[in-house]
Amino acid sequence: MTVDEAIQRIAEIGIVPVVRAASVDLALGAVEAVCAGGIPIVEITMTVPNATRAIREIIHTYGNKVMAGAGTVLTASQAAECLDAGAEFLVSPGLSAPVLQIARARGKLAIPGVLTPTELMAAATEGVRVVKVFPCGNLGGPQYIRALKAPFPEIAMIPTGGANLTNAAEYFAAGAFALGVGADLVNVAALREGKTEEIIEMAKKLVDTVSRARRANQV
Repeated sequence: MTVDEAIQRIAEIGIVPVVRAASVDLALGAVEAVCAGGIPIVEITMTVPNATRAIREIIHTYGNKVMAGAGTVLTASQAAECLDAGAEFLVSPGLSAPVLQIARARGKLAIPGVLTPTELMAAATEGVRVVKVFPCGNLGGPQYIRALKAPFPEIAMIPTGGANLTNAAEYFAAGAFALGVGADLVNVAALREGKTEEIIEMAKKLVDTVSRARRANQV
């Protein structure tokens, strides 16, 4: 999958589920639930033990039906490891030039984390097209995205950290490209207790809410 194809896939779905779990098996259970709820994209964070094994398992199980990416990618070596495992995109909590360089050399999408206008300018200088605004909820949520989009209209922004069912429509109205949703979708307690139906139902609700919000804003 090329960078353009990965960006298009995220654009079509509008949601990037962030999967954090205590084991590969729990992570795979989360992926199954999220997909059953209608979201064929997942970000497996490197905080999951043996995260690259989980990425390989997802690809083996779902093939191209699910776009699997890696999150919390902090170093060039982690970036290479994730891409070797088959990750189609990389997400970082901050801006790392070495991670961007590895992704660029492999022809894959890297989504750095940014928070300030200065960081957005640095990302733009690196040729970044899509950024993760994190932790967005701590800086005003949708209002902060709206403020950032004014000077940076060409950069696609994925607010993460506080994005959920209740404010999804506000984020898209403010100019969000997609939402990065973690614990509000992949409930760790529900996952641990085997209550995956809760995750499935939340995914369905989120898909519906995002679809309606995007139509309302002609995204």
